Amino acid sequence: MKRTVKKNKKEKRLSLLYILGGGILKEDFIVRHTKMIVLIVFLIFFFIGNRYTCMQKVREIDRLRQRLHDVKFEALSVSTELTGKSRQSQIESLVESKGLGLEVAKTPAFELYK
Repeated sequence: MKRTVKKNKKEKRLSLLYILGGGILKEDFIVRHTKMIVLIVFLIFFFIGNRYTCMQKVREIDRLRQRLHDVKFEALSVSTELTGKSRQSQIESLVESKGLGLEVAKTPAFELYK
């Protein structure tokens, strides 16, 4: 008789309808460890959310690093262009091409003292 009861109980445990119907929630193990199961489920959700947030922040950091790299390259190219255009020879040729009639001073500049 005991074997039939145990066998009948095992069949109930293995049944999909038994699990989906909520019968598994009445098992002794589940009832005794409800608090621990709730804690574990809460921690699982917390860790999943934390990982998702960290992945978003890592993506944002990578995007900002790429943008910083692009901006540094652009600043370097603008600086190089400005340095090239501010050379004395470049300025002299620009003045001549515009026909402003300006010349480079033949005598050095001097200071006036009070």
